[in-house]
Amino acid sequence: MSGADPPEERIPPIMSPHAAFILGEPEYESHKTMPVIARNLEERHGFRTTLCVSSIIPDTPDFPESEFSNLGALEEADVAVFYTRFRVLPPEQMETIRAYVDAGKPVVGLRTATHSFHFSEGSPYHSWNDGFGQNVLGAPWRAHHGGDSSTDVEVIPEAADHPILQGVEKRFHARSWLYHVLPIPDACFPLLWGKPVNPGAHFPPTENPVAWTNAHKRGRVFYTSLGHPQDFNLASFRNLVVNGIRWAAGEIG
Repeated sequence: MSGADPPEERIPPIMSPHAAFILGEPEYESHKTMPVIARNLEERHGFRTTLCVSSIIPDTPDFPESEFSNLGALEEADVAVFYTRFRVLPPEQMETIRAYVDAGKPVVGLRTATHSFHFSEGSPYHSWNDGFGQNVLGAPWRAHHGGDSSTDVEVIPEAADHPILQGVEKRFHARSWLYHVLPIPDACFPLLWGKPVNPGAHFPPTENPVAWTNAHKRGRVFYTSLGHPQDFNLASFRNLVVNGIRWAAGEIG
């Protein structure tokens, strides 16, 4: 009988999920607010993150031609987080995004992500203007109540036990003015409901969902129409976004 020690059992390494943040929203300064979420994911949940920031941020025209830094990270990302608006990107970058989305990989969108792109009618990517919001996130851009209003947010009772809502208060007030998103597809599962506060007179005070889950091909999708910079001061909102990214990546739920 040999006195040699048995060989050590090899334990496979634990792979850290990788989140790519596609950021380009000058009004809400997503390039300043979303790194807070990225740090939370890294420090508390073991994620790796890559910030893909638009080459043009301040003082831009409405539909800026721009590029995102580090966009190649999408090729090996486990979840893509979009917070951008009305971008016109070069074909090679759109093909990178198309390949990711067409593969049915997880997607998270915040606020203006429903209208991330604004290509002219002759462009082969024109359908992405509404199609990304409608077909991937669950709603295209429609309208909002205006910047002088804000939103009272409430957890939908049927969704109260969803893992995305861990650490989210049943009721809270958000600075974001309410987006009109209805109707959303039956495949979407609403999580939070919003009621406008001091809405503009040009719209009736219609209540709308402000967060939901969806599925695109085989990938999980989470979207919230909240995302004003002041919303990031709220623990409920930060928890919502972090949980939504972790859920989409398959880390919870």
